[in-house]
Amino acid sequence: MNKVTEINSREIRKAVFPVAGLGTRFLPATKAQPKEMLPIVDKPLIQYAVEEAYAAGIRHMIFVTGRNKRAIEDHFDTAYELEHELEAGHKDELLALVRSMTPSDMDCSYVRQPRSLGLGHAVLCAQPLVGDEPFAVLLADDLMCGPDGGKPVLTQMVDVFRRIPTSLIAVQEVPADHVRRYGIVAGEKAGDRITRVNQMVEKPNAQDAPSRMGVAGRYILTPGVFEHIRNNPRGAGGEIQLTDGIAKLMATEGVHAYEYEGKRYDCGSKQGFLEATVELALRHHEVGPGFQQYLKAFAR
Repeated sequence: MNKVTEINSREIRKAVFPVAGLGTRFLPATKAQPKEMLPIVDKPLIQYAVEEAYAAGIRHMIFVTGRNKRAIEDHFDTAYELEHELEAGHKDELLALVRSMTPSDMDCSYVRQPRSLGLGHAVLCAQPLVGDEPFAVLLADDLMCGPDGGKPVLTQMVDVFRRIPTSLIAVQEVPADHVRRYGIVAGEKAGDRITRVNQMVEKPNAQDAPSRMGVAGRYILTPGVFEHIRNNPRGAGGEIQLTDGIAKLMATEGVHAYEYEGKRYDCGSKQGFLEATVELALRHHEVGPGFQQYLKAFAR
C-alpha cells in the first residue's frame, strides 16, 4: 500500500482536539472548569478551535478528554431547557446563536485519555475514531486568527495538503529569546511558505536551534504517525511526545512545515490570554467600539 495515495483521499474530514490537560497555569480558575472553557470575550477557547476546523470543511470533531472535562461535552450538546426558555421569550437571535454552535451536519465524539502521558499519547487515544485517513490536530490553547479578509489558518493548511499530501505542521518565526519555548524545525524550501522538514528539535537553547521556525498548535497528520507514536519510547518528562512521532515520519513519508498567514495567541499563558481578550474585544461587532473608547480614556 502506498501510504500517501491510499489514504482515502486528500480531504480532511476529522479533527482531534486534545483537551485532557489540567490547566495548572490558570489555577485557581481551572480548579473546577476546563481551561479550554475559559472565554475570550463571549466564546470559550475550544469553540474558536472548533469553528476554525468547521470553516476548513471538517465535520467530525474528536475530543480527547479527561476527568473534570464534562463541561466541554455539555457545551456542544443540545441544551433543551435553555432553548425552550429562549424560544418562549422570543429571543430569536440568542436562540439562533445557541443552535449555531453545533450545526446539524457536525458530529462530536469523545474519548478519554486515562493518564496524563503527553500530547502524543492524547493523539494516539483518538486512533480508533480517526481510522486510516489523514486528520487535523488543533490545540485550543493556541487561538489562531487568519489575516483580515483572508482564510483561517487551518483552511490554509487544508489547501496546502491537497497539493502536498504529507504531514503538515504550522510554523511561525519566533524571537531568538523565545526559541526554547517551542519545537523548532528546519529544512529545505519547497514552495511559497512551505519547507520540507529534515530536522526537528524540541525546545532547544537559542544557540543550538537550527532555525527560528517554531511549531504552532495546528497539524495535519497522516495515519502513519500512529505507529511511530506507539513504538517511540517516552521522551522529555516521561511523556509520549507528538514531535517524536512526526520526526519518524520524515524518513518514511516526508513532513512539511507551513508558515501560516495570520496571528497566534498563546492562550496557555496569562499574557497571551489577556492579549487575545483585548484584541478580539476590539474587533467584536457588539462591544468593540465602546471598549475602544474605554481604553482610550483609560490610557489618558
